[in-house]
Amino acid sequence: MTDSGLRLYSYWRSSAAFRVRIAIHLKGLPCEIVPVDLVKGGGEQHSDAFKEINPQELVPVLIDGGRVIRQSLAIIEYIEEMYEGPSLLPATSRERARARGLAQLVACDIHPLNNTRVLKYLEREDNMPQLERERWIKHWITLGFDALEQMLTDSPSTGDFCEGDAPSIADCCLVPQVFNAQRWSLDLGPWPTIRRIHTTCMALPAFERARPENQIDAPKN
Repeated sequence: MTDSGLRLYSYWRSSAAFRVRIAIHLKGLPCEIVPVDLVKGGGEQHSDAFKEINPQELVPVLIDGGRVIRQSLAIIEYIEEMYEGPSLLPATSRERARARGLAQLVACDIHPLNNTRVLKYLEREDNMPQLERERWIKHWITLGFDALEQMLTDSPSTGDFCEGDAPSIADCCLVPQVFNAQRWSLDLGPWPTIRRIHTTCMALPAFERARPENQIDAPKN
């Protein structure tokens, strides 16, 4: 399939939406971005209209004709299978498994513990002060990045990117998590391979176009 009539419900600073935007741009697909403000008025994701689209009240959500696809990794795999363009998955089963594993390390193990709704719960239910919430964030990113750095450094499969010399689903997940770490002023010095791959990714137009500050709903000042 080559024609794309995609619509992505997104929030400019959502790591999950960020990784999907990267994938869409890597595939070279036209896509309408529909902003969902996760902050204003308590969060537009909690509106009745949006809950009809996603009962989880989360972004991103991809609409493709009559299809509704939820969860960022499922969306990335969907557009990989449905649309032509540069592949988001490597050529062999072993390489694909490794790329998926690296992606899941970020998307399933690091990111959920630092999600906005988790931080709001810690603040609301446990009265956790801002300083302690920041320590929480940095702890889980550090733990995940320590493991990811070792996996990248120890494997001969690591090339210019996480798996080989072409960007994949793993890089789609890595870059937003680095941005999240930078947002919380986490020193990236201990992870030179992660930093190198992030720099390589950000030199590509697809990653630059997807970055939070370049989105239509990003603050203008």
